[in-house]
Amino acid sequence: MEDITVKELKERLDKGDKFVFLDVREEWEYEDDNLGAINIPLGELPHRLDELEGKKDEEIIIHCRSGARSGNAKKFLETKGFSKARNVLGGIMAYREL
Repeated sequence: MEDITVKELKERLDKGDKFVFLDVREEWEYEDDNLGAINIPLGELPHRLDELEGKKDEEIIIHCRSGARSGNAKKFLETKGFSKARNVLGGIMAYREL
């Protein structure tokens, strides 16, 4: 699936749209800027996939600090059969500028 801009993400969060929201930053980063996503740091994702089991057909929007880690998480999830994973372009840094 195509990636998503921070503007689109904000609009969807404001509307209360239903999607799986995943933050792949480290715990200390998550505490600084928590947008309400599930926090699974990228390094732990392979070991915590069971937490996303049953969501393979749901839209999963993934964010991190800049979009790099979430891009890697998207690619990883796609290899595991998650067909609707989307990366937030620019990450939390771009989101802060809205």
